[in-house]
Amino acid sequence: MTGPRPSRPGMSRPGMSRPGMSRPGMSRPGMSRPDIPCRAGSGLKAAHSGAILEQRPDLGWFEVHAENYMGAGGAPHRHLEEIRRNYPLSLHGVGLSIGGHGPLDKDHLARLKALNARYEPGLFSEHLAWSSHDGLYFNDLLPVPYTQEALQRCADHIDQLHETLGRQMLLENPATYITFDDSSMSEIAFLQSLATRTGCGLLLDVNNVFVSATNHGYSPEDYLDAFPVTLVGEIHLAGHARDLDDEGAPLLIDSHDRPVDDPVWTLFRRVIRRSGPLPTLIEWDNDVPEWSVLHAEVRKAEHLLANLLTHTDQEPGHATAP
Repeated sequence: MTGPRPSRPGMSRPGMSRPGMSRPGMSRPGMSRPDIPCRAGSGLKAAHSGAILEQRPDLGWFEVHAENYMGAGGAPHRHLEEIRRNYPLSLHGVGLSIGGHGPLDKDHLARLKALNARYEPGLFSEHLAWSSHDGLYFNDLLPVPYTQEALQRCADHIDQLHETLGRQMLLENPATYITFDDSSMSEIAFLQSLATRTGCGLLLDVNNVFVSATNHGYSPEDYLDAFPVTLVGEIHLAGHARDLDDEGAPLLIDSHDRPVDDPVWTLFRRVIRRSGPLPTLIEWDNDVPEWSVLHAEVRKAEHLLANLLTHTDQEPGHATAP
């Protein structure tokens, strides 16, 4: 390992079809998401459920962490079922350990399959990371070396997930704080190879790109210009924390605890000018604010998406509700 380390309905994307899963017997790229519009959505937090059900805000869709809904019932499911009746839904997994050395947890896979069947989400996504090993589970998304061995392991796991769920997944690019000396390919090459081998789509987290680029000293613009946007089915935006590493260099943490930073908004605009509108999620998982604050962030993303083709978008900080 090297480097300093820390201890609106109707919007569509031109020229892109998203038929369904692609392997085996599946077409690629893209995925079937008949009820996820190319609008801005929000991560759904339990603290906001009451306000959302009362206000019925105008936004494209909601996303939840799958692991928060693996119990059979209770208030979380009652609220989610009502919200699902009124809004499109995406499921985002955080604990499958796609990059782990061991086999995927069959019980976890079974719970994911049941949850997908119950809510029929328009999108399902997971992370390029590992979080378990030899029966131990870590509350973190840990990095994967970009080697042929890791590529084959991740591909096998994605194939297994596809077969279990009977649908395509999107794989999210990570935020990283270390690099590996034995990596033999770039992150983009690794992700693109996984998509080619397995038929998975990609989830482009723009904040993760900015965090990793800052931490490792490369250009986020160059990274995004090289990213295969035809494989992207969803975009994530979030806030990050600023720190310094042991050598005094800037260190960014993918904290999801504050508004999206201005440089990330700028990068988002750069991406969607290449890709066209895509389903775009605002993530805010820690120090969760009032719903009105999170909704304002969603409206900024919605403004940029809605005005993309007319080239009238303003700076996000000055955006008005569409």
